Amino acid sequence: MGNSRKKTSTVVEDVHLLVATLPASLQAALHKMPVDQLIEVVMDLGRPPEARFPEKVIRLNEKPVSHEDLAHVLALVGEFTDDNRAGMERTLHRISAIRNRKGQIIGLTLRAGRAIYGTIEILRDLVETGKNLLILGRPGVGKTTKLREMARVLADDFHKRVIVIDTSNEIAGDGDIPHPGIGNARRMQVPRPDRQHAVMIEAVENHMPEVIIVDEIGTEAEAAAARTIAERGVQLIGTAHGNTIENLIMNPTLSDLVGGVQTVTLGDEEARRRGTTKTVNERKAPPTFDILIEMADRNEVSIHKDTAKAVDTILRGFQPRCERRRLDLSGQIEVHEPPEETPHEEAAPPVAMEFPEYSGPVRIYPHGVSRELLERVVRDINLEARIVGRVEQATMIIALRSRAEDLGLKRLARLSDAPVHIVKTNTTAEIRRLLRKIFTIVQGVEEGEIQDAVREAESAIQRVMQEGVEIALRPRGPALRKIQHRMISSYGLASTSVGREPKRHLVICPGED
Repeated sequence: MGNSRKKTSTVVEDVHLLVATLPASLQAALHKMPVDQLIEVVMDLGRPPEARFPEKVIRLNEKPVSHEDLAHVLALVGEFTDDNRAGMERTLHRISAIRNRKGQIIGLTLRAGRAIYGTIEILRDLVETGKNLLILGRPGVGKTTKLREMARVLADDFHKRVIVIDTSNEIAGDGDIPHPGIGNARRMQVPRPDRQHAVMIEAVENHMPEVIIVDEIGTEAEAAAARTIAERGVQLIGTAHGNTIENLIMNPTLSDLVGGVQTVTLGDEEARRRGTTKTVNERKAPPTFDILIEMADRNEVSIHKDTAKAVDTILRGFQPRCERRRLDLSGQIEVHEPPEETPHEEAAPPVAMEFPEYSGPVRIYPHGVSRELLERVVRDINLEARIVGRVEQATMIIALRSRAEDLGLKRLARLSDAPVHIVKTNTTAEIRRLLRKIFTIVQGVEEGEIQDAVREAESAIQRVMQEGVEIALRPRGPALRKIQHRMISSYGLASTSVGREPKRHLVICPGED
């Protein structure tokens, strides 16, 4: 309990150091507020200053910010770097500047930085593996806070040689002496943001680290430096721009972090074996990062424990399975394991026979769904459809699940009488999965092949039910066998797959009396 109080006290004292840089009138106003919850103070020339808290924004007074007010703050903080950021010695506070066309500062954002202890318990077992970890998540979700705590735990608890590459001094604070939040980890500052990749390599070559921690990998040079570090056997922990693994795959600059993507043309036999088109996307190389973590918020994460497998799954058009963890209010970690994988041949996209049939060009209206992603999937699966901008023109609506309860969606559905289909997440994998269900599309298989497989199965099912004998179907690819499996099961009959590819086929067995 004593340590906990001490850390809380330190956090409050740090925030008061930030408040102390403000003009006296603003300080007086803030002292009447819950300063321990302060997120940031915004001072824009000619506008009233504001204090931002988790649930509200409060004006500190009605007097507009003057040049003198800005000059008062600038005199008490550190120098601004090329990225228009400054700090305060041995604190984690960040002061960001807005400049006019002449380079003069006309706005400031004073963000309160806090070293929050115990934030990596939800990820501690992954840190201990020694594998390379990449954290994704929107700005402000707590990625940098977790990096800081990881540096401290690895240096102090595991006694490893840890170096933090601190481009904007956000991890270890401003000044030459690192903030105690990183423990005994060493910190290398970066003179300019465009030199981060060089400092990453310098750290490996000059200081023999066992672990390197770097925030915001965002350029091709930094991605290449990360791969170099990983190949030298140094554990690498970092963050990158993007919210999900699919964002990274689609980003040509950073896709190398997860192995990169290349287009491959398959032979006829290989395409049939895979059940795909002849031109497919494949992972180009092993990923730089073994484990990928998607942060939904500070206390909830999704974990891809095998980045290579997750990327391969997405490139095949499926949603990767991941482990989800949440830290509840009592401090307990809830773990939701991914569902067990089905056999390889069952990995084809599920076909939902209950969806209505569509004929002719389909007109799709997206609600909360990315039009760009939707158009891409329509092209990829060669669907005869077009995306429309007015709901009155639509023959169907595709809506994002998080927007499913919108009053606007209900109104749109009434206006158009078009059926509404829900997609769980705004990703190509989920959109592709839904469209395949709706239109009974099987990748790499012609419509005539599907109809032929269905007719054969229907005829054989009738014979088995009437004569009570086993019947072997013709060899089919995995996707078509899956359709036949489902049909047979719906009649209460059993079926087994026998033989080897490409002669693998189903045998229908009569049901037990």
